[in-house]
Amino acid sequence: MPLVLVVAAGGGGWLMTRDSSGATASTTETVSSQTIQQTVSADGTIAARTTADESFAVSGTVTRVAVAEGDRVRKGAVLAVVDSDALVAAREAAESSLEAAESQLDDDQDAGASDVQLAADQANVVSARATLADARQAVDDATLRATVAGTVTSVGIGKGDSVGTSTTAPTVDTSTTSTETSAITIVSTGSFVVDATVAAEDVDQLKKGLQAEVSATGVDDTIYGTVSEVGLVAQTNDSGAAVFPVTIDVTGRQEDLYAGVSATASIVVKQVPDVLTVPSRALSTDDGATYVTRVVDGDEVRTEIEIGEAYGMSTEVTSGLEEGDEVVVPGFTRPTGSDDDGGGGEQRQMFPGGGQLPPSFDEMGPPQ
Repeated sequence: MPLVLVVAAGGGGWLMTRDSSGATASTTETVSSQTIQQTVSADGTIAARTTADESFAVSGTVTRVAVAEGDRVRKGAVLAVVDSDALVAAREAAESSLEAAESQLDDDQDAGASDVQLAADQANVVSARATLADARQAVDDATLRATVAGTVTSVGIGKGDSVGTSTTAPTVDTSTTSTETSAITIVSTGSFVVDATVAAEDVDQLKKGLQAEVSATGVDDTIYGTVSEVGLVAQTNDSGAAVFPVTIDVTGRQEDLYAGVSATASIVVKQVPDVLTVPSRALSTDDGATYVTRVVDGDEVRTEIEIGEAYGMSTEVTSGLEEGDEVVVPGFTRPTGSDDDGGGGEQRQMFPGGGQLPPSFDEMGPPQ
């Protein structure tokens, strides 16, 4: 998508009059300082910031499921439990094995055993300790807990189900079968990201940390965010054009925002404060010089100025004018009979910044 230049603050819109001939009168405009923003547009979808598929790390039979779809849970909350009898027995056996290994090491040290024997005993102790640590962790893993806070969106297990990965003997054919852990899915609530894409020609201007304004379907207020990731591998959109993925972290908690809704983001890639501008239509050129008609004590004075960049329908003034000066803006000439309202001679207020749609940024430039 092309770059968009936005005037963040400035003077009022133009009020134009027209008569039956289609010509409009000149108006005056106040020279003002504005903040100019250059933005890149990104289209995408709102998504939960965090999604967790919670699964048992041990095998067993589910004895309790503590949540249902739609429940809100805190981090660490109990989600489900499997039968831990076998796991507890394994832990107790590991504890006994460690005690035996440590006792053997003590006896051999007291008996003055060889260095080789003592090294073997020490290795047995280390191995027994590792086995006990694993056994204790397995008992803890018999209780499935939430790793994130959020809303439960899917529960794929029930009481009596077998979970975990296990291999069973073949029945009819010669293959083995396995049962994988079913997941309970949790998504964060109130905390969102925008999964979006930008045009290939714009991606070089993006980087992590840039600010963005987000408009989401169903939300009237402007949402703010920060670019958290810019993809390096191009994708193809529905039109066959190359686009790059961009992730925008939405700022703050958003209670009226929902995952799955469409969103459009304007990412600010450049911002220039205090730019003195005049309407581009106020400019004229003569023999390579640029002029405006300035209003001084009611008189019109032709004034030479120097200009910088053009921003949409405004142009930067680098010298020759000061903030607060009044300049004449020539009126439009419109074809007679082209009005949609069918009337003539009355005043008509156009959209701020001018009475017609501006050309694209690529077509704009200082008057020649």
